[in-house]
Formats: sequence, C-alpha cells, structure tokens
Amino acid sequence: MSSAATGPTGTPTTPYASVAWPLSRRGDVVPAECAQLRRESPVARVRTLTGDEAWLVSNHALAKQVLEDERFSLRETAAPGVPRQYALTIPPEVVNTMGNVNSSGLHQEVLRAFGPRSGPASPEWLREQAHALIDDMVAEGPPVDLRERFAEPYSAALACEVLGLPPEDGRKLLSGLDLGFLTSPTAFDGCTANWDKDYAYVMRHVRADRNTQRGLIRTLCELRDDPTRDGTALTDHMLAAVVTSLFGAGVMSTYVFLLHAVLTLVRHPEAMDRLREQPELMPRAVEELMRCTLSIGDGLPRIATADVQVGEVWVRAGELVLVCVEGANFDPVQFEDADTFDIDRTPNAHLSFGAGRHYCPASAISRVHAAEALGALLERLPGLRLALPVDQLVWRTGNIKRVPERLHVLW
Repeated sequence: MSSAATGPTGTPTTPYASVAWPLSRRGDVVPAECAQLRRESPVARVRTLTGDEAWLVSNHALAKQVLEDERFSLRETAAPGVPRQYALTIPPEVVNTMGNVNSSGLHQEVLRAFGPRSGPASPEWLREQAHALIDDMVAEGPPVDLRERFAEPYSAALACEVLGLPPEDGRKLLSGLDLGFLTSPTAFDGCTANWDKDYAYVMRHVRADRNTQRGLIRTLCELRDDPTRDGTALTDHMLAAVVTSLFGAGVMSTYVFLLHAVLTLVRHPEAMDRLREQPELMPRAVEELMRCTLSIGDGLPRIATADVQVGEVWVRAGELVLVCVEGANFDPVQFEDADTFDIDRTPNAHLSFGAGRHYCPASAISRVHAAEALGALLERLPGLRLALPVDQLVWRTGNIKRVPERLHVLW
C-alpha cells in the first residue's frame, strides 16, 4: 500500500509505503523497519491504533526538525477531534504538563528542581540510595528482579525527594504506575482510575500546611501565593496536575531506562570491565546508553498547526506526526557505526530527551541518576549478568514504553 501527500498548491509529492505500527515491543533488538524506513520512506504514512493516519518520521535530521519546530504542537495532541496515536486514556491536562509549566511561568522552577545540585537528590544522595538497595539485594542473594528491587524504588525515591512527596509513599505510588501508560485503541472503563487516585493524593500535599511542605511542591505553592508575581494565575488543580505528571513520567522514564541500560551492559561485558577500571567514563557511557537503548516504545507525537514541508512531504495543518526516536538514534548519517555500542562516541546528538521547547526538563538529573545507579551496580556486583537467556525476557504489550516485565539478574 502507498499513499501520496500534496503540498499547499496541490502539487503531488512522492508516495510513501505503509508500515505496520507500532513497531516490535522487544527492547533488545532494533526493529528492522527502522533502517528500511530511513532508506525508503523517511516520512512514511502509517495507521495508528485508533485507525487514524499519521506521518512517521524516522531519520535524525527530519526528527530533529519536527521536535524543534513550534508549528508541531504537543498541546494539540490532546485537543478534541484530532487524529490520535492511541485513545486518550488520561486527562488532557496530563499531555500538556510542560505546556502548562511554560505558559504559567513555572519553567525555570521545574528546571531548577530537576537540575544538578548539592544537598537533597545530589550525586552523593543518589549514591547512598543505590547502595542501600544493593545492600538488601546482596543480603538476600541472587537471583533478584532488578526492576522490583532496584530500578523502581531507586527512581521513585528520587522523584519523591525532588517533588517533596513522603519517601515512604514511593512504593504505594509505584503500584499502579503502569496503568497510566497503557496504549489502547479506545478509552475504557477505569482508564483514568490510577491518575485520579494519585492526583487526589498529590492535591492533599498541595493543600497541606506550608510548614509541612518541601521540595518542588513547596516552591510552587509559594509562587501560587505570591501577590507580587506576574503571569498566569496558579491554581491548586494546575499544581497538582503538574506534580502528578512529573512523578509518573519521571519515574517511568528513569526506571525503564535503567533496566535497558543494564540489559545493554551485560551484553557488552568488555564495556562493563572498562567502566569498572575507569569509572570516570560513566557519564559518556550514559549518553551512549541513552542513544542506543530502546525504552521509548512509541513515536513522540505532534500535531501540525500549519502546512510544513518535512523532507519531500508537505504535512498539512491538523495532521499527526510521530517521531520515531529509535530510527533517529540509529541513523548512520548522524552516527558513525550507528549499530555499535561505543562508550567513546562523541559528539552524541541523540534525541532520547526530545528537542526544542519540550526537551525533557529532567535531562540533567536523569543523567546523574543513571550514572550513580550503574556505577554502584558495577562496583558491588562484579559478576552481574542475566539470570535467563535474553530471548526469554517478556516484554509488555500495550505500553508507551518497551518494558521488561521482570529483569532477573545474577552476580
């Protein structure tokens, strides 16, 4: 099958072949379609889970163009009547959390909260959290599920510390987290239940006595109550939505990345040995892990707000564009020996944090979070390896991330 697009003047453009979407949910193999798409149809017509049509952008240059061009809107993906990647099974305000942050003048406060710093959530604090979890793993003995025993609680601890939520509630908030990232062709009964529960929980902290508040919650509430502040009025509902969204997206992204990073490293034992001998290389290794891991399971969605040419295709206003991050991050035009895991790779212009105004605000702290966790695992578990063959891993279906259900390890 193929379809053709036309430019604003109606001039036909090159037709592009259709591909099955979404791509494979396995997180240990780059989908073969990525290379085919880059070679034959870097802007390809696909049909989404909802039956809507979309443009799938799969090479680095065009992906970067879409992510940086403000005529491609994330906010509009939650608007009524637009083509969708999958059904909207979360409240629309969740989709546009960063839009709310930007429009209400909270951007700098969020960046500051998630930036590298001393004190709470510092590298030293993260290292302490990682070693405490590894202590418990070592005391129990292998095998252990690295997802349940390390990646999830470690990521939840960071989010609670930064946002100002009680650390003892991290595991409770984790319990239904996956429900907020389901993909479905239609909305279903109870699809927002976990969001509603977590939102109500955060609202109680937003409305709590100021003397009991801390972290980003306290900062945002102080801004809400500042009579000298200019800009959009802040409401309790807006602040609760921002904090709830930041917890869910932050924890999901960081814990899933850690699992993928470990999976990549154990398949490259020479890299693990080198990082043990030269731990100063870990920040560069983290960049390469971010490039070549496949945790982003679906394309990053945008709605065109104007007619825009992308490669040889004119994308019409109102059309859906999906950025295939794994296609862009393995583009041989941008990355020499793109299929090779190379901790010496520099520069490393991967798009795993997005680009443009929606570049992930937690990018700085995410890098430190990963470096400290991986450094601690390599230091404490010299025989780290999978407890089962990689092709026996079970990958979750119907999720915006490529998530291994379990990652049992030995050492």
